[in-house]
Amino acid sequence: MSDDDCGTTFALPMSDDIQVVPVTIDVTDEAMTAMEGAMNNADDGDVLVVSVLGGGCSGFMYDLQIQSRPTDEGWQFISCDGITIAVHDKDSVQLSGITLDFVNSLMGGGFKVINPNAQKACSCGKSFR
Repeated sequence: MSDDDCGTTFALPMSDDIQVVPVTIDVTDEAMTAMEGAMNNADDGDVLVVSVLGGGCSGFMYDLQIQSRPTDEGWQFISCDGITIAVHDKDSVQLSGITLDFVNSLMGGGFKVINPNAQKACSCGKSFR
């Protein structure tokens, strides 16, 4: 092996065996009102994407974003009074059965996810395990 070959790396394709379950999401009246307000400025075809990110003080964090409807495979779409919520299959086990709520407080308002699948939630309410 020459010195030119040292440090050369390549990636092999990995199998993505993920468990996929049908996603159900409940939305409180307060969350529905907040979603309608947030979607007022959205483009036609935009959806609310709910996903799970690594991080936070308990291991995972919720992420909610308004974006263009994903067109690639592996998404589940839930219609909720004219608003479409999108969840990727890779997050389906962690997010199926959640309730989206919206809480107003002196420190400001925001969405709160009530997740029966979480083994533990942080006191901040933004992360879970």
